Amino acid sequence: MQRHTALGGDEFAPETVYLNSAASGLLPARTAAALRDALAESASYGTMGRDYLGTAERARGAFARLMGVPAERVAVGSSVAVQSAFVAASLPAGSEVLVAEGDFSSLVNPLVAHGGCTVRAVPREALADAVRPGTALVAVSAVHAMDGRIADLAAVRDAARAHGALTYVDVTQAAGWLPVPVADFDYVVCGAYKWLLCPKGTTFMVFGGERTAHGDAGGPGWPVPVHAGWVAGEDPGESNYGPIERPAATARRYDEPHAHYSYAGAEQSLGLLAEIGVATVHAHNVALAEQYRAGLVAAGFTPRPAPGSAIVSTPGLADAEPRLAEAGVRVSVRGGLLRAAFHLYNSSEDVARALALLVS
Repeated sequence: MQRHTALGGDEFAPETVYLNSAASGLLPARTAAALRDALAESASYGTMGRDYLGTAERARGAFARLMGVPAERVAVGSSVAVQSAFVAASLPAGSEVLVAEGDFSSLVNPLVAHGGCTVRAVPREALADAVRPGTALVAVSAVHAMDGRIADLAAVRDAARAHGALTYVDVTQAAGWLPVPVADFDYVVCGAYKWLLCPKGTTFMVFGGERTAHGDAGGPGWPVPVHAGWVAGEDPGESNYGPIERPAATARRYDEPHAHYSYAGAEQSLGLLAEIGVATVHAHNVALAEQYRAGLVAAGFTPRPAPGSAIVSTPGLADAEPRLAEAGVRVSVRGGLLRAAFHLYNSSEDVARALALLVS
């Protein structure tokens, strides 16, 4: 069996065997340093620092480069749920929204709670076939948070286009390790505090699909920026009072006022992932997950099928989580499944440690 060493070098030195990136990622050393610097700076320059808007712009650019999209198509925010509520508000009253059964609540619940849409849920594997005339939006997570199943996004995209539906993809559990053609979809949202290793409170939304053919934001097909505040103005310094006369001509018109400290760290985390490369991280993570999965099967367990995923979830092992935690191995229990998630800072030694505890 090939042995895989951790990626990232001195950026990571966890005291635990951390197999919990599907819950939240570890901060690289450079990101932790950036947070300390931002906190120290606020003692002299206030809690927005010396360059509040520039902090968001640099993080936006770093995310855009990592995803392979223009920065002008990226909005910054604070949570997936807020971005989902914005998507829901952009739909005409009575629109049918198609979602996968049991998808993550931050994606689905705002669409349901909005009340102006009819939300229809179908099995995840049947999502593409369930798109029909009259479907306005198809929403799905690229990778299921509970068990790591990877959605057939190409099939969803093609089915939606065939019926004139918009697509909304949550890449929170994918971005950073799984290459996703985000420009192919109308809305792509990402909570960046998991696999992208950013501080909590960082999200990005990409506006893609056919909108890329319509020039500036605000043209045909672009939604109304219903939650825009002063940062969304073409000139934020002149957009503090009254209605915003000129929203930004880019996706910045959909920005939320960002958490300064979180975004000060985000630029550093995203830069590290760009240096290593998503393709390299993908190969590393999947190889470790396959080693772990093979070890479980050899011990008589039956992990949930999730081909090509960095997440392995297994029934019948949830009771082992406290024992693993006591031994310094961090995993999660979701839906009665023991969930292990493998990322760049993990190694074959981590896999062996977890398996030894589970089969002892």
